[in-house]
Amino acid sequence: MEVADKAVGLLLTITSLSIFTYYTFWVIILPFVDRGHFVHNYFLPQEYAILIPVFAGVALLSFLSMFVGYVMLKSKKKKKA
Repeated sequence: MEVADKAVGLLLTITSLSIFTYYTFWVIILPFVDRGHFVHNYFLPQEYAILIPVFAGVALLSFLSMFVGYVMLKSKKKKKA
């Protein structure tokens, strides 16, 4: 199982580094590149640079809130029984 764990860890690391590099280039470097340059074809419009992380954060907070609420309700039922 150790090899599978290492493979999953490597895959997650590569994925997160790729996303970080893409987003960093998209938000920090791309605004300084001319609009007509071909590199703009590989990126979404700049508005999505804010919208995607905001929606991801809202989804994460919603999931965490539902999870905490579920655990609190489940522990309350255990105390009664």
